Amino acid sequence: MSQHRTSIYFLKYDDNFKSYKAGEVIFRENDPGMFLYVVKTGKVELRRESVLLEIVETGQIFGEMALIEHNTRSATALANTDCQVVPVDEEKFMYMVGKTPYFALDVMRMMAKRLRHATEEISQHSGTGSEGAVK
Repeated sequence: MSQHRTSIYFLKYDDNFKSYKAGEVIFRENDPGMFLYVVKTGKVELRRESVLLEIVETGQIFGEMALIEHNTRSATALANTDCQVVPVDEEKFMYMVGKTPYFALDVMRMMAKRLRHATEEISQHSGTGSEGAVK
């Protein structure tokens, strides 16, 4: 994902953060999803089973699907480097959506970008190429 300034990016300045050492697990696939996270510093990798799905960098989010759906985690998040992440619970998420409408739009844009990437990956692996991808 491109690094551009969004309403999410500014949450990286939040003083309420957790620190993780490289290789440390932030959450595991199938854990309950009580928070989404904003990467304050460093990089986080998202894996499903042993497959690398994405590396999330400073100012980007991860873990939003489980929070929004009230569901379990669909992937495991590991610190790719030493990192700091800002947890956002549902109460803070709803506050941000209500007070900063662009926050919700930024979350949707990041989710849409991930969906587009996943669709392209599936298309490439199924042999249909990009012409079959959802736009």
